[in-house]
Amino acid sequence: MASKRDYYEILGVARAADAEEIKKAYRKQALQYHPDRNPGDGLAEEKFKEASEAYEVLSHPDKRSLYDQYGHEGPRQAGFQGFSDVGDIFSHFSDIFGDIFGFGGAGGRAPRGGSPRGHDLQVQLELTFEEAVRGVTRTLEVERRVRCDECGGSGAKPGTGAETCRTCHGRGQVVHAQGFFMIGTTCPTCRGEGTIIATPCSRCRGSGLSLREEKLEVKVPAGVDDGSTLRLTGKGEPGPRGGAPGHLYVLLRVRADPRWRRDGDDLFCEVPISFAQAALGDVVVVPTLDGEEEVEVDPGTQPGTTVTLRGHGVPHVEGRGRGDLMVRFRVDVPRKLTPRQEELLRELAAEEGLRPEGQRRGLFGGRRRKK
Repeated sequence: MASKRDYYEILGVARAADAEEIKKAYRKQALQYHPDRNPGDGLAEEKFKEASEAYEVLSHPDKRSLYDQYGHEGPRQAGFQGFSDVGDIFSHFSDIFGDIFGFGGAGGRAPRGGSPRGHDLQVQLELTFEEAVRGVTRTLEVERRVRCDECGGSGAKPGTGAETCRTCHGRGQVVHAQGFFMIGTTCPTCRGEGTIIATPCSRCRGSGLSLREEKLEVKVPAGVDDGSTLRLTGKGEPGPRGGAPGHLYVLLRVRADPRWRRDGDDLFCEVPISFAQAALGDVVVVPTLDGEEEVEVDPGTQPGTTVTLRGHGVPHVEGRGRGDLMVRFRVDVPRKLTPRQEELLRELAAEEGLRPEGQRRGLFGGRRRKK
């Protein structure tokens, strides 16, 4: 299997290119390799698909960040599997093609095959912190429209079928002359499909779809973060009258864990130690994703000192390696001392030449007693 080309190279932009430069580069290539401008040219169609995949990744900050870090494997592990066909691309980027050609879809007509792609759906999935960093398989209950059992998704009454639209004669467009120019618009009768249902199905009323609740299995890869989105290709609603299904987007919400703070694939935790531990040194127990681990506190440790545990952070989303765990020591000052503790501290203060009586100088040099 041939390796994929670099997305930046495909669009001909620098790695530091901004969103507008990336969009402009894609529009140029989409115009050059659009299937309607290159009928029967398989190479042009492949270049069109290649440029569309590159734009989909580089135009989204999260996907672009994963790609910059881990290459093509990054977006794939986060749920992006590319586009199923050219019709999928036309539907996904209808706003861009509308800008280029003056009307939406594949140059103003329905996707190839005669029927539009079904609607995309989005659901939200809540995960615990550990489910997100370790990966998990969950079952979702999704209410969506599926193909009608009565008509098999055609929308037509059993025994009948779709008829060619008499307004556009099956082209999906009507053309109007304005001076020297010919302007094509979507057919108002069939809405660009080229066919109409003369005798609709009584159960689905011509839509070809009926509402049903289904269970879908979602595999969440290890290392995902709050706000990540997984795309389940073809798990959205089927297209009307036999059209290709849309996609299901799963928005991940990850609950925070009080033990750690996450930054990318690195984890941070704060461990309290006493003054005596900081001064004399000790061994403390630190929570990690792999269980508790002992960490040495060096004598003379200062407040805010950080120790790094390599490879104890979050697994990289592509499945190779892990981030780090940063342990920050916080020196706690006791608010109340036992008589013996106070006695020992006064002796230490005296050794350091301080005033063990608790007296200190005021703002203007005078002495004042501790309240």
